[in-house]
Amino acid sequence: MANAEPTTPDTLPAWQALLRHAERHRATHLKTLFARDCQGKRFAHFSRRVAGLTLDLSKQRWDEPTLAQLLALARQAGVADAIDGLLSGRRVNQSEDRPALHTALRLPADATLSVDGEDVVAAVHQSLAQMETLVKRLHAGQWRGATGKPIKRVINLGVGGSDLGPQMVAHALADFRPDDIHPLKVHFASTMDGSQLADYLGRLDPETTLFVLSSKSFTTVDTLSNAGTARDWLLSRLARKGATSIRPELVIRQHFIGVSASPEKMTDWGIAPAHQLRFWEWVGGRYSLWGTIGLPIALVIGMANFRRLLAGAHALDEHFASAPLADNAPVMLALAGIWNVNFLDIRAHSILPYDGRLEYFSAYLEQLEMESNGKSVTRDGASAGYSTCPVLWGQLGPNAQHAFYQLLHQGTQPVVCDFIAPLSRYDGVSDPDTRRLLQSQHRLTLANCFAQSRLLMLGDEAIADDAPRPAHKRYRGNQPSTTVLLDRLTPETLGSLIALYEHKVFVQATIWDINPFDQWGVELGKQIAGQTQRILEGDAAPDGMDPSTRGLMEAFWQLGRKNPAG
Repeated sequence: MANAEPTTPDTLPAWQALLRHAERHRATHLKTLFARDCQGKRFAHFSRRVAGLTLDLSKQRWDEPTLAQLLALARQAGVADAIDGLLSGRRVNQSEDRPALHTALRLPADATLSVDGEDVVAAVHQSLAQMETLVKRLHAGQWRGATGKPIKRVINLGVGGSDLGPQMVAHALADFRPDDIHPLKVHFASTMDGSQLADYLGRLDPETTLFVLSSKSFTTVDTLSNAGTARDWLLSRLARKGATSIRPELVIRQHFIGVSASPEKMTDWGIAPAHQLRFWEWVGGRYSLWGTIGLPIALVIGMANFRRLLAGAHALDEHFASAPLADNAPVMLALAGIWNVNFLDIRAHSILPYDGRLEYFSAYLEQLEMESNGKSVTRDGASAGYSTCPVLWGQLGPNAQHAFYQLLHQGTQPVVCDFIAPLSRYDGVSDPDTRRLLQSQHRLTLANCFAQSRLLMLGDEAIADDAPRPAHKRYRGNQPSTTVLLDRLTPETLGSLIALYEHKVFVQATIWDINPFDQWGVELGKQIAGQTQRILEGDAAPDGMDPSTRGLMEAFWQLGRKNPAG
């Protein structure tokens, strides 16, 4: 008997029912949905409260029948079973035949989770204990460079998940830096052209600088290129300072920490085993900040606060595991996205934090969502004949108001927005006058956050006056949005916030029937880049190159012939 054609989610009865529902519902304006809410229950019905977060989905373009049909789709797609499979260690990453156990990185020490006969929780906490030992040495000023001076600067060399996550969290929680530690500044360098690294190397002291080489495979060209430059800089600058008798292996041992799933490659590079931190193949790079890749975070906020970050994420994990689908915050957030992308044809999504400490959160979510769900093939190898991940972008909301909000309010593109803000800030400022002034500024920030989502929703009706307005001053409204409020921005609530979006991504991948834990498109790009580099350097012929790429190469070669010294 011939194998049956793989079933794609758009053939499910609930998907087909939603298509019919969307045809009837698409023309309904958000202001109409709110006008129907005579008893004022819409916010209560479409909001959820969990782990220090308030999730408001009432400004989405849906109603109770829409949500009921979306929940039916989630059940038919097997979301509940998929959640159990993710958290219990099933091989949910089918293309690489392994689990995706980033949630295990934040399990408490007394938990157990066996995968292939290994208690992964024990291994995780052993790695955290080793990381804590290194953090305490650096915080106590006991880590000495090759010339005996204490380390004062740490540069994290990573890219993608080894850079975006740690940098985002370290910046967001910088207020939680312990007061009683040796002065230590943490920097991040990721670009392969060396521009970020060059800025640091031009002004830092090699005797007091430590590098963290973070790469899951320990083969990432961007990171290893920066690491090679850092190693050569250390050796040449130390020699210039008169430290010519210092052996190169001592310099590498005292000025490099490695974080990787490939200990043998770290050893081959020269990193001492005692300065190697492990993580596992079952942790995807963009999900790895919870473990030893989070070393820069712990260096900024201390291990106690790092464990608070893990606890906040674990609280959200427990909610994700136990809450019914209709009360499950990540599921609800995911279903709103499915409704927008697949049934309202809204394929642009903007992330808008209203807190400067969350400056890098938009960039972090861009990778988390688009690298995870930017796929067009189902788990069974069928072509996805429906949209998957939308295009994400964003920046700090107060700045974006003066940049691209014009398009949101009066442009031709439908866009869904996520507004993110803490409810309380500056309550720890000791001076009462300063606290009062800063809290007034925070209220202004919240006022802008709430007002913008209201205007996107209602359009002209959000404006109190009845004065006639010319066409160029009209606001159509009907742009859906989500608001996520943190009680306060703390390690716990930031952990919950990140986990909320991680699980949202997984639920959407389950419904779209795609694997969110591989990134073969990225890997192919690396392979082609390597081939192109060999041609540019003259180690391979440009045979088979398309005319455009060959023309670009010719431009490079011609400039080199005109300016050989360059």
